[in-house]
Amino acid sequence: MSLLFQRTFGYYFFKMSCFTSHTAPQGTNTSPQDSLEMVIPGKRIHDVISPQGFLYKQPSISGERTDVLTVTPWLAPVVWEGTFDPMLIDAIYKPMNLTVAATVFAVGKYIMFLQGFLESAERHFLVGFRVHYHIFTDEPEKVPPLTLAAGRQIIVHKVHKLNRWQDISASRMQLIQKVIEDRVHREAIYMFCLDVDAKFYSRWGAEALELLVAQMHSWFYREQRHGFTYERNPASKAYIPNGEGDFYYAGALFGGSVGEVYKLAKMCHSHLEIDRANGIEALWQEESHLNWYLLHNKPSKVLSPEYMWDNKKGQPGEIKVIRFSQVPKNYKEVRENA
Repeated sequence: MSLLFQRTFGYYFFKMSCFTSHTAPQGTNTSPQDSLEMVIPGKRIHDVISPQGFLYKQPSISGERTDVLTVTPWLAPVVWEGTFDPMLIDAIYKPMNLTVAATVFAVGKYIMFLQGFLESAERHFLVGFRVHYHIFTDEPEKVPPLTLAAGRQIIVHKVHKLNRWQDISASRMQLIQKVIEDRVHREAIYMFCLDVDAKFYSRWGAEALELLVAQMHSWFYREQRHGFTYERNPASKAYIPNGEGDFYYAGALFGGSVGEVYKLAKMCHSHLEIDRANGIEALWQEESHLNWYLLHNKPSKVLSPEYMWDNKKGQPGEIKVIRFSQVPKNYKEVRENA
């Protein structure tokens, strides 16, 4: 494990991972891509300032949620309904005038879900914030002409349609890496990568913002680690042995600061390419590599299954609110070669 402190503009930042980190010496020429991986603020990107005179409920040491895990063993918060004050969160974060990028892949028949996704996002997703929706599609002409709230915009990226849904899935990390290099690093502070075949149903707000954000998969959050569908082929770069693992994280939702998402996407893309060169395809493509990355690079915030649910599971007692949920579908009808 490495721990690097560097003072920049009067603030101390740290970088921690389970592997040796290397920082370029002073005076070394670095590319724009390298600069994205240099000093990433470790604790906070910005100060968390509560407005003077703003009144809110006093926190209780007993907590409102004793039925669920609210903090991980590495002290990252787990966000559930009842663990935060939405009015206080908005009072802190909205004055910052943050811009958040959101990547959405609507390739092939998945374009049919885009309008429902966007319309529901405008009602519930980071309302009151500047949001740039980066839409990746092979049919730009089918992107719906929606009227968005002030400060929000749609940027369309044309991509090639691939023959297998597995290849479409696996290509996401490369495209996320490239769009960050090309423009997102100049335009946004935070970034989330979201599945298009889902809709928002309730507040999905700034309580989700952090350096590296992952989400407990709705189908596995009650499971023991031996039941997780990790990649078990030791030859794969996504390999996680039996007996290891924290949670099973959803590939349908991850995010954080632009710099941290860049590092994640770049490493996952690299590992996918190494596997491809060796004739290996991980069980769940980029989701398998995402889970490997998050096991060794712990998220600084974990979102509960409220933040990406599946209504086929009903609504058990610990799920007080469904914020974002998969749209019912027949995968054989919408996936290529399914």
